This record gives sequence, structure tokens and C-alpha cells, in this order.
Amino acid sequence: MKRTLIRHALWLAAFLALALTAHLIFVYQQGISPALPGKVPWPRLVCMLALVLAGASLMSLCTSAFFAFRERPESEAKMVVRLYRLAAVVAMMFVFAFAWGQLGRFGEFFSLFGGMLLGWSLQAPVSGFAAFLLVSIKRPFRPGDRIQLPNLGLTGDVVEVGAMYVVLDQVGGTVGSEDAVGRHILVPNAMLFSQVVINFTVVQKAAYMLDEIVVRVTYDSDMNMAERIMLDAAKEVTKDIITATGVEPYIRSDLYDYGVYLRLRYQTAVQHRPKIAYEINKRILQGVQKAPRVDLAIPFIYSYRAGLDQKEADAQNAESRADKAAEKQIRQIDISQIVNPDQNILDSKDIEQLAMSIMNAGLLQPIVVRHNAQDNMYYILAGHARFEACKKLKWKTIAAIVKYE
Repeated sequence: MKRTLIRHALWLAAFLALALTAHLIFVYQQGISPALPGKVPWPRLVCMLALVLAGASLMSLCTSAFFAFRERPESEAKMVVRLYRLAAVVAMMFVFAFAWGQLGRFGEFFSLFGGMLLGWSLQAPVSGFAAFLLVSIKRPFRPGDRIQLPNLGLTGDVVEVGAMYVVLDQVGGTVGSEDAVGRHILVPNAMLFSQVVINFTVVQKAAYMLDEIVVRVTYDSDMNMAERIMLDAAKEVTKDIITATGVEPYIRSDLYDYGVYLRLRYQTAVQHRPKIAYEINKRILQGVQKAPRVDLAIPFIYSYRAGLDQKEADAQNAESRADKAAEKQIRQIDISQIVNPDQNILDSKDIEQLAMSIMNAGLLQPIVVRHNAQDNMYYILAGHARFEACKKLKWKTIAAIVKYE
């Protein structure tokens, strides 16, 4: 704002200096300087134009200083300054018409043009310009504000308020959160007369609003501990906002079929709402994972930990079913039907020791055989020594897993 004030002051000084110079030339060259068709010497014309611009600069300087004194956003001052510039352009047109001696005709033309504008009063361009004037004067929103047009399903940050359009940086749309996506949308000003506009940032320097995070916990959870986890998370993330607003986070709750809704409500910065909610959610989840007496409620499973227990039970059941399926593949095969192609290369001492072990502990693992359909015999694939040991013990049958060709 300070630079803006200096710039307006410099322009004011420049225009006043130009007006003074043109006036001195007019005084010292009176009767010498050529006159325009309206009998106005050119130094006088330059002086009048410079005074018009100086008046606009003076009004701009005063307005900017007033807004700075009231600690209002600089963008509001810029919106009003645009009106002064527009008025200066119209006044300069009248000055030129006066200098050329066509003020009467210009007045007639301006009246006709004004009548034409009146005839177009219901047309979108004129309605849009009227909305621009209204927005510039009343300032229901300003550049930098986050607004919502519920009827259009549109939320965005105001980038510019033009004569015909309001430019918005869309919030959401391409992402599922309230982040600005960098996509500009032009909303015709004429639509503002028939739209409800919600301004989230009435005070731009302290744009805060109430937000809520809902956590579902089971009925047997420690409610005090759950509330402490949620409140600590909110206080840690929003400590600067709490200092600025003086509003502490608080909890409200509802009962439902599967547990308790704990509603954490806190003040959040409008334009950083998604990030703040993410940080709070992350800390809440970390706190719940460390607290054995707080459990999250999940419909149809009842709770997070119950779901984990059910998952482990399902895994054990699946393993048990797999074991039973493997047991169904084990058969007692007549030893006389089994062929051991490696019987001549096995060590007899190893066979005797293995036979003593099987006699004491039993056959702990079945052999694996392959069935040959042509001779109806079983050929050993694994467990050659175990087969010879059982054969040495005079067993009639042996447990085997059969592989079919």
C-alpha cells in the first residue's frame, strides 16, 4: 500500500507541474499561441487536461490513504480507483469537445448514446457493467476472496473483477478437495444479479471458518482418551489460528448403530482447509493406533481391531483348510505296488537307523509317488529311504501322496 500511495503522489505532482507549466505558457503567450477551432489556445487545453488527470490522481491518493488508514485490503482501493480513471476519461472527452467548439453536438451525441444505453438496460453487457459498478461500490467480494456460487455449483478465489466478468481461480473441480486448481473461470457480471454469492473470506487478513472432522469409535472405547487425542491433534495443528481467533477446538457427539460419532470442531484457515484437515486426521490416526483403549468403529465389522482379529482368524482357517486338503491327498498304498528305483544305491546302515526312528516315532511325513496307469504301479518321487525303512519293518502299507500323470 505504501508504494501505491507514493505512485499516486508522484502522478499528482507530475500532472500539477504540467498544468502549471501550461498555464504559464498561456499567460506569457496570450494572443500569440494558436487557438483551436473552439477558440481555446492549446496551452489552455493542456492545462485543463492536466487538471482533470490531477483531480483523478488526487482522488486516488485520498482513497488509497483512507483504505490504508482503515486497514482495508489494497485490492479494494484499486477497484474504486478504476472508477476515477473512467470518470477522468469521460471528462477529457468533454474537454476536447469544448476545445474544438463541438460541446453542443457532443452533448447531443452523448444524450443519444445515453438513451441507447437506457434501451439496452436489460441486455447482458449493460447489466454486467451495472453489476461491476455495484460490486466496486458495495464490495461484497474483492480480489483474493474465496466465494461460492451454490446455484452454479462453483467455488473459486477471485482473481479480478472486470467491467464484464469476474475471473475465478477454481477451487476443486479437478480434485476432490478445496484446493485452488489454477483453472480460471469467467463468470459474467450480469449473472451476479440472480445468484447467491457466499463469501468465505470477508476479512482477508484473518479468513477463518468453522470446520469439522468426524471420527467413529466403538461403544467400549475410552471416551475421555479419544477426546483427548482429537483435541490435542487439533490444538497442535491450529495453534496459530487459536492464538489469532481465541477459539479453542471442542467435541460434539452422536450415537449410531455401530458406535459413537465424535465431531471435532475447530477454526481453520479457509484457503488452507484441506491441508489442515489432513494434518489433524494423520495425528488422530497415529494417536488411536497407540491407544489400546480407543478403537475405531467400522460398519459390519464393528471395529478396526475386531477386523484385524477376524483377518487373522480367516488366515488360520484358510491354513487349516489347506492342511485338511493336503491330508485328503494322502493315501495308504500297498507296499507291493510301489517301485523304488533307488533301492540299490541306499546305505543299509542309514536304512537301519531310519527304521529304528520310524518304529519309535512313526512315519512323520508321507512319501511321494507317481502312479503309472499302464502297469498300475507307483514309482517313488521322494522318500526312497523312508520306504525302504518301512519295508524293513515288514509294513504292509505306507502313507503316500499320489501324483497322477
